[in-house]
Amino acid sequence: MVGVVACRAAIAQQPAPSTPRDTTLTTGITAGEADDEPRRRSLLGRKDRDVGFMTFHMGAGFSVDFAAYSQDDASREQIDNLEPEFKLRDFRLLLGGRFKTERRITWQAGIMYDGPSHSWLVRQTGIMVSVPELWGHLFIGRAKEGVSLNKVMVGYDGWTTERFTFSDVIPLLADGVKWLGYLPNRHLIWNVGWFTDALSEGQSFSSYDNQFTFRTAWVPMVSDSSGTLLHIGFNFRRGKLNQGQIQLRSRPEAFPAPYFIDTGKFPANTARMAGPEIYYRPGNWLFGTEYYWQTVDSPQMNNPLFHGGDASVSWLITGETRSYNTVGGYFRSVSPAKTVLDRGLGAVEAVLRFSYSDLNDGPVQGGSLWRITPMVNWYFTDVTRLALVYGYGTLDRFETTGVTQFFQARLQIEF
Repeated sequence: MVGVVACRAAIAQQPAPSTPRDTTLTTGITAGEADDEPRRRSLLGRKDRDVGFMTFHMGAGFSVDFAAYSQDDASREQIDNLEPEFKLRDFRLLLGGRFKTERRITWQAGIMYDGPSHSWLVRQTGIMVSVPELWGHLFIGRAKEGVSLNKVMVGYDGWTTERFTFSDVIPLLADGVKWLGYLPNRHLIWNVGWFTDALSEGQSFSSYDNQFTFRTAWVPMVSDSSGTLLHIGFNFRRGKLNQGQIQLRSRPEAFPAPYFIDTGKFPANTARMAGPEIYYRPGNWLFGTEYYWQTVDSPQMNNPLFHGGDASVSWLITGETRSYNTVGGYFRSVSPAKTVLDRGLGAVEAVLRFSYSDLNDGPVQGGSLWRITPMVNWYFTDVTRLALVYGYGTLDRFETTGVTQFFQARLQIEF
């Protein structure tokens, strides 16, 4: 009896299990946003070096894609140049650091080699100023507009190799000012941006003279690295089109492939886009969906409406939980519990996605495309991933419906 009582007393004295919490506030957010997320472990870690008035660190990323295709007769009539191909997807250099000021000010400079144009391009570059008086941060420079969680995440960190087809309609970068806010007690995050093409006129991503963007999300279950998390967001953007025209097009979630859907250029004044994003993460599972509607002010084309989005599910078979940045409102890359270098398996992730895009309305017939994609990611370490992808897509364009099967792979390394 004494033993039982002693055992119960010992159990009662054990500390309660720790409550999942948000640790993002301790690390904050830098000018690089998702591009500058620190890895839990890295052979070539981004160590900050002191250079007097500021600190300095450097990182890089590299990825190469392979794609092969199987087409039916109708698909070959629509797209006639699909051949197996290896292609450099991305090579980038990232520089960043922090100024030694009382107020937290970080800086980022990014350059990327663009395979299609065989040129170096300036990516996210600017400064991020901590402004607690405004419950967040101000970014000034070239940055992602901030619309769409899937778009805000760096491509290296996503659960799929390419973003869903309709996200190509959303411009990636712009020059301007962005306000990122976070109210942890209200579980509310937001970013508001105003951008102009004064410095980016003529760049491939610059299709608007100016644009206003807004994104907000309610995150009532806040644990950035464990347990359950719910993210419910809404996006809006409005822009004045460059040179009074617009062209919407997208590849079929395969970088070596040509554009499958394409409106061609047509006259337009402004464009508006809105749509929700919902993500639910119960432990090592992640469920998510985003959907967008874009209206184009084009009286000549009867003011067309286009729409598209995706739904996806991810399962980390080896038990890891994909962490989340509550200040930026995006998910991070997977960190294996035990890497291959530690004689472990690494992390293995199974993914299933369905995506749909419709660029048909009235006289504008850019085509509609749906694709279902099962795939597997193998994270050898925090900074290396091999993705094996199968896709089945149906394209409705040129008054015919064609089926294409995709066989893809990606190897990526970053530090």
